[in-house]
Amino acid sequence: MKPGTRRRETSAVHGAAKLDKKDGPVSTPIYQTSTFEVADNEEQQRVTATDRYYTRWGNPTNTVAEQTLAELEGTDAARTFASGMGAITSTIMALLKAGDHIVAQRDVYGGVAKFLADWLPKLGIETTFVDTTDYEQYEQAIRPNTRLLYLESPTNPSLGVVDFRRTSALAKKHGLISMIDSTLGTPINQRPAEYGIDIVMHSGTKYLSGHADLTCGVVCTRQELIEKINDTRTTLGNCMDPHAAWMLIRGLKTLAVRVARQNENALRVAQFLSDHKKIRRVRYPFLNRHPQYEIARLQMSGGSGMVTFEVEGTGEDACRVSEAMRLFTLATSLGGVESLVSIPVLTSHAMISEEMREKMGVNEQMVRLSVGIENADDLIADLEWALQAVGAKQTIPVG
Repeated sequence: MKPGTRRRETSAVHGAAKLDKKDGPVSTPIYQTSTFEVADNEEQQRVTATDRYYTRWGNPTNTVAEQTLAELEGTDAARTFASGMGAITSTIMALLKAGDHIVAQRDVYGGVAKFLADWLPKLGIETTFVDTTDYEQYEQAIRPNTRLLYLESPTNPSLGVVDFRRTSALAKKHGLISMIDSTLGTPINQRPAEYGIDIVMHSGTKYLSGHADLTCGVVCTRQELIEKINDTRTTLGNCMDPHAAWMLIRGLKTLAVRVARQNENALRVAQFLSDHKKIRRVRYPFLNRHPQYEIARLQMSGGSGMVTFEVEGTGEDACRVSEAMRLFTLATSLGGVESLVSIPVLTSHAMISEEMREKMGVNEQMVRLSVGIENADDLIADLEWALQAVGAKQTIPVG
C-alpha cells in the first residue's frame, strides 16, 4: 500500500517507514548527532541540502517525523520546530516582510495574540483582529497589503469552530496565504488542507506527542512554502532535537487511539457539565447547543479532548473548583493521556490584556479541561466533587 492511500490510523503508526525493507529496526533509530562525516569535500557540498549535513539543517530522525506528519495532514511536506510558538513565529517571519498586513481571528492562543499585536509591529507588520465567525469582518479587514489570513480551530480556550471551506475560499479570492493552528483538532479529527487551507500548524507538545514529556511544533504545507519556511528555520536555529523527534514519532503511533478515547470522554464530560446547576455555560464543539455545531460535525470526526466551562459564580469560585479536583491535575498545557485543569486568565491567556481577553470571551469564571484517557465515570465523579466548591468560603481540602 502506497503512502497517501493509507487511512490516518495506519499512517500514524507506520508513517514514513519503508514497509518493504527487511532486517531493519522496527523502531526508528535516533541519530543523536550534531554533524555527519563525509568522504571528501565534494560530498560535503552535495549533502548540504540533505538531512545528513548538520542537525540544524536536518536529521534523519526528524525527517521520519516530518514525513509522517505530512502524510497525516495530506500535504507535500512538513517541518518540525523546537516549540509550537517557534513554528508560528518562524513561519510568519518567513512569509511576510515590513509593510505587510495580517488578518487574524480574535480568538487565538494568548501567545500568538501577543506576538501579532506586540511583536510584529516592531518589524513593520500590522494585524487586524476580527470576530472568529463573522466572515464579513474578515472580508472588510482585508487591505491591498494583506498577505496572511491566520486562523485557529477549534479555538483555545473558547472552542469556537471556523468554517474551513469558507475561509479558504476567501483567502484564495484575495490571493492570501491561509494558515491555521489545528492543535486542538489533530489530524485524526480534521484535515484543513483537504479544504484548501495552505498551512496547517500544530503545537506537537500537545496531542501529537500525547505524554506531556516534550516540547515541539510542526508546520505542514506545500513544497514551495516549505522551502521558504525551512530557510528561515535554519537561519533562526529554531530546530527540533533528534531525541525529541524520536519521542514525537513514538507518540504519533498511538495518536489515533488516544484521540478516539479523548473524544469519547470529553463528550461525556461536556454532557454532564451542561446539565449541572452550578455551571453557567459549557463549550464543546460536539454539543448540539454549540453555535457552530453543524459545521463542526461537517468537517470534524470528533470534538477533541478539550472542554471549557464557566462556573455560576466568581473567579474565586473557578479557582476553588480547579484546586478541589483530584483526578484533573492543576497544570497548564493540554492533549496528554492525563486529564488537566487550568484557569485560562491565569495561564494560556495571562500574557495579554484584560481588554483583549474580554473580546475573546475569556473571563475569570472560565475553567479549561484537557480530558485524558482515564475512565469517564471517574472523571465525572471528580468534577461532581469539585463543583461543591462553588460558593464555598474556602477551598475544599484535597485528600
